Amino acid sequence: MKKSFLALAVLLPLAAGLTKPAAAATPPAVQDALVKAIQGPQRTPAFVKRDRYRHPLKTLEFFGIRPDMRVVEVLPGAGWYTEILAPFLRDHGTLIEATPAASSPNPFMRKGAIAYQRKLASDPAVYGRIRLEPFEPPSYMALGAPDSANMILTFLNMHDFMYENVHGDVTDVIIDRFFRNAFQTLKPGGILGVVAHRAPNSMPITQSFKLARLPQAFVIRQAERAGFRLVATSEISANPKDPRNIPVFNLPPMLMKGAKDRSKYEAIGPADDMTLKFVKPAEAGNK
Repeated sequence: MKKSFLALAVLLPLAAGLTKPAAAATPPAVQDALVKAIQGPQRTPAFVKRDRYRHPLKTLEFFGIRPDMRVVEVLPGAGWYTEILAPFLRDHGTLIEATPAASSPNPFMRKGAIAYQRKLASDPAVYGRIRLEPFEPPSYMALGAPDSANMILTFLNMHDFMYENVHGDVTDVIIDRFFRNAFQTLKPGGILGVVAHRAPNSMPITQSFKLARLPQAFVIRQAERAGFRLVATSEISANPKDPRNIPVFNLPPMLMKGAKDRSKYEAIGPADDMTLKFVKPAEAGNK
């Protein structure tokens, strides 16, 4: 079966500087497997309601995922994408979740890690083959052995790699480490897929960071500094109604503002998100 997926797979063009979605179609067998995972009974009903905003089928097709890949998902949170990736990769590939350990000294991280591991343990038929890789910025950020992964995915947590230093300034040291570790872990030709909350390119990092956003140009520049090449960008999860100058957490689905502001933020909808596809050049060595 693994060879049949490889035979069906259509490689996306890796043209440098391409800034629109690649046109290659997803092989029918791969698309069927994705649809089956997205529509599966393992999905949490509240997560399914967000499909119309997060567009999991189009997003994963855009990144070019295949069922035979070794995929690392970074900071899966409550497991929104884990519910899709685990059954999709279970029989022919490998899913590695880079996530805080249940022994984390950070109470918030420890609580989330325990809840996530309980989720995985609750359904071995779906999640039993997942491998866990301890990952908690800024303390430990390894993503796996060098040249070991076909794809690394990070969904809506790029802003978590920005930190304020003791002087109150925002530093890009952690995000730089993330991109360099991702570059090292990917095989030559491997893909890094990024979905992140977007700020205007003209907005200072010190401001966008506090809104849980980053400028798209900044993210691209950081990835390219680590050695990645931008393959394509997509507006799959763009929202033109989002002014991009308000905290992401005020918008659906979190709606952290009070009742008087609820209708205002519901009318805007979810945050405007960038979707970026990078490649580790086939000729690249590890930096």
